[in-house]
Amino acid sequence: MKDIRTLSLNQLNDYFLTLGEKPFRAKQVYDWLWSKNLHSIDEMTNLSKTLRERISEEYTINPVSVDQLQRSTDGTIKNGVKLHDGLLVESVLIPTETRTTACVSSQVGCSLNCEFCATARLKRMRNLEVAEIVDQVALIDSQSKMYFDRPLSNIVFMGMGEPMMNYKNVVEAIRKITQPEGLGMSPRRITVSTSGIPKMIKMLADDELRVKLALSLHSAIESKRNEIMPFSDKFPLTDIMESLQYWYQKTGSVITFEYCVWKGINDGDEDIKALIRYCKQVPSKVNLIQYNPIGDGKYDKCNKQAEENYVRQLENAGITVMIRKSRGGDIDAACGQLANKVAD
Repeated sequence: MKDIRTLSLNQLNDYFLTLGEKPFRAKQVYDWLWSKNLHSIDEMTNLSKTLRERISEEYTINPVSVDQLQRSTDGTIKNGVKLHDGLLVESVLIPTETRTTACVSSQVGCSLNCEFCATARLKRMRNLEVAEIVDQVALIDSQSKMYFDRPLSNIVFMGMGEPMMNYKNVVEAIRKITQPEGLGMSPRRITVSTSGIPKMIKMLADDELRVKLALSLHSAIESKRNEIMPFSDKFPLTDIMESLQYWYQKTGSVITFEYCVWKGINDGDEDIKALIRYCKQVPSKVNLIQYNPIGDGKYDKCNKQAEENYVRQLENAGITVMIRKSRGGDIDAACGQLANKVAD
């Protein structure tokens, strides 16, 4: 049967009219589905039993479930999330002293081929549905309350998949997460991370969701970036920059450049100078991401001196830079490691 969560509020309204019910029934069901994140039609207690049975004859709810939960020594929680068709994705709860962040997936596998990322080695099976994305957030929110005694504070679309390749469902999920009739989270606490698809960056700006944008950059030298992220030869850095400038013009929101530094690959002065030139073209900041090995030996974490050199030169150029501490590496939950790998 069809998942009732695929229906919009207007479609629910039309459905209840066909049953001879008042329009307010649609709002009641919508509240159960998206605000309370209920996964059982039979538990919609403000509907009559007869009406619940009638709905259940035509619709079902297919919630995600936790297939395996792993906890890191640093408190990070990785969820192996099982979908209704048996496929698996991963989502991560990242706690700090001041916040808890949900790293959610948007695809089963990935459409891209970034050399350094374990997820890129998985075949893209399908896009996640709106409800499957929202379920990850609601699940991690409940874990945040259970394990850390506070609600989820932030969301990053940095899990499995390229969010821009599942644009329609990601945007609709964000609306469900942020609307008062949904989970009611602030859009300013949501970051969409992309590897850089100019057309979709502009579309996200036009949709005025008020979310933040992060670009997975890793090199501002065209040829080198194409080696690190082979798909990017279809999207030149000049085109990406033009879309980022459009983003800032439309939203006023500073872009975050996500950047791993690897030994012998992008740890030289020419790499830093290219990054500075790129950053200067649009209001931006840089997150230096500590690399998390995926077992192939091709990419190796840079030494401390190279990292400090990046920080020093970026700061001297007036560019805000932060070193993003790696979390959950012992359970393969860190950035670039999500590949449905479980503990022995």
